[in-house]
Amino acid sequence: MVYLNGVSVIYGERWLLDNATLQLKNREKIGLVGRNGVGKSTLLKIIAREITPVQGSVNIDSGVSFGVLNQDLPVEMDSTVSEAVISSVVELTELNEAIAAIELQMPTADLHSPEGEKLFDTYSHLTERLGFLSPEVIKAESEKILKGLGFKQEELDQPVKEFSGGWQMRVQLAKLLVQHHDLLLLDEPTNHLDIESIIWLEDFIRQYSGCIVIVSHDKTFLDNTTNRTIEIESGKVYEYKAGYSKFLILRDERRTKLEATYQNQQKAIQEKEKTINRFMAKATKTSMAQSMQKQLNKMERIELDEVDSSVMRISFQPSPRSGEVVAEMDHVNKNYGPKHVLENVNLKIIRGERIAFVGQNGQGKSTLIKILAKQHDATSGDFQLGYNVAMGYYAQNQADEMDPSLTVLQTLEFQCPPEMRTRLRSILGAFLFRDEDVDKKISVLSGGERARVALAAMMLRPINLLILDEPTNHLDMLSKDVLKNAIMQYDGTLVVVSHDRDFLAGLTSKVYELHDHVIDSYLGDINYFLDKRDYNHLRELDTKGKKSEKKLEVNTVIPISRNDGLNPDQIKKFKKELDLCEKRIFEIEVKCKSLEEIMSEEGFYERADMNKLLSEYENEKSLLKETNIKWEQLATQLDEIQA
Repeated sequence: MVYLNGVSVIYGERWLLDNATLQLKNREKIGLVGRNGVGKSTLLKIIAREITPVQGSVNIDSGVSFGVLNQDLPVEMDSTVSEAVISSVVELTELNEAIAAIELQMPTADLHSPEGEKLFDTYSHLTERLGFLSPEVIKAESEKILKGLGFKQEELDQPVKEFSGGWQMRVQLAKLLVQHHDLLLLDEPTNHLDIESIIWLEDFIRQYSGCIVIVSHDKTFLDNTTNRTIEIESGKVYEYKAGYSKFLILRDERRTKLEATYQNQQKAIQEKEKTINRFMAKATKTSMAQSMQKQLNKMERIELDEVDSSVMRISFQPSPRSGEVVAEMDHVNKNYGPKHVLENVNLKIIRGERIAFVGQNGQGKSTLIKILAKQHDATSGDFQLGYNVAMGYYAQNQADEMDPSLTVLQTLEFQCPPEMRTRLRSILGAFLFRDEDVDKKISVLSGGERARVALAAMMLRPINLLILDEPTNHLDMLSKDVLKNAIMQYDGTLVVVSHDRDFLAGLTSKVYELHDHVIDSYLGDINYFLDKRDYNHLRELDTKGKKSEKKLEVNTVIPISRNDGLNPDQIKKFKKELDLCEKRIFEIEVKCKSLEEIMSEEGFYERADMNKLLSEYENEKSLLKETNIKWEQLATQLDEIQA
């Protein structure tokens, strides 16, 4: 379908792509991966013929249609959401004209000749595509896709300009999906999507009949959608017939074997060179030495590509001790004009809790976070931070709000306490800003580099309340892993908003879901929450009017200490929570044991669902650790109450 042969692209003095050759076939779902800046988006633009390579060729079979999703697409602001999607299908007239032209040729064509067979194949392809693009099908399909991406029925007739930039990007994505292109090129399609919409998109991609190439830093999304991985590293392109998790294993195996082969070859070369030097010293063996040298010169040398393994080195300073209650909301409401975002929110955050806020975009997650971070005031109700709370806040657009005229070093100097000034360069070095990098203007930095500066600024002071709103935006996979490991070691209270399931897995012990002005609470990490809510069928269940998980009011969270004076009913409720925790531990242990038995079976690593099972096992182990910690805390507190 698409063939790239010897494609090379140079940027400045650096080869982004060096003699890249690959083929894209129908129905393949391909993950395009690599560090930020290696050329992933450039390769997509080459395939889409938006960029011409300095060397090589790009060939696309005739009749192949393709659509491209990037982060800079224009949008029809005055159209309604539904109109913008339906009107994007502009091929109908062209298709009908092309089909009519072929029908005029077919009566006189020799369908058994190569030209006739090609004509018939083209006719079949066009008529099949027309079936996808009939007005009735387009209208029904566009509505299905828009609802899958999170739009409500009443929102489909609203002008696009009334929606935020994130929702406008969903409109662009819907336009591509409804057109049923033979090839889709998706650059970070999960940006601006909530978890529910991401899960819907995964299912759509798996069933899609064409070829899709995806650039994404979302490991779970790639594992759930792709069956082939293309990695760009140091200008070279490497292909693996596997999803992302298995690709990581295969890549390490390839590198290990290549390094061993390289070392063996270097050893053989050194031995031959010694022999040649020894023979050259003897007149009687000079000709033999020259012959050996010619053979050595003809040897195809193995080269090891330089792998960029540099990662951030993040660690939070020890947290000063805060009061037992870190933050508390009492009947908090937040309105933006006539729009009610938060209604009657009661929330109590206890020292040491690790909380994730999730829910559809527009439900108020970022608003709630901003009130917690004292960036916004509540319209009504009471909000208080606890005693001795030292907050660190990373906003969703934190990286975009820095002064573009300042350098990296100046940005930190303006926010740095006096005692830390002598350590600024070493701190920036830990975030991969070294030597002259610290003198770069913020305006010239990439999104990922700006995110690293913002994270570095947040870590200049000791904090005991860490509030993160979509902290993984703009970070590549290695950087996300480093950030997650640092947060896992952080000893303060954590509140995080994220749509990245891999990042959230095992990171928190409680999930709050915001929906329809209600907050539901779940004890467990994101995977426990998704299992409970069964997000794969959530919308279907809601339309049938079935009841969801029984709500746990947030304001029933009980801070436990000797002086609380709990009544018997409260103690009984607390014991019930401890019993539920014990039951959950037993269930997880049984699940882990079952998975271990499956993983020990012969041929496990050849199974089609290997990646899913490995990921499930890792998540269950993380959840078991968190649940054990929760049980120990509950058991200790109960012992203190009854002492």
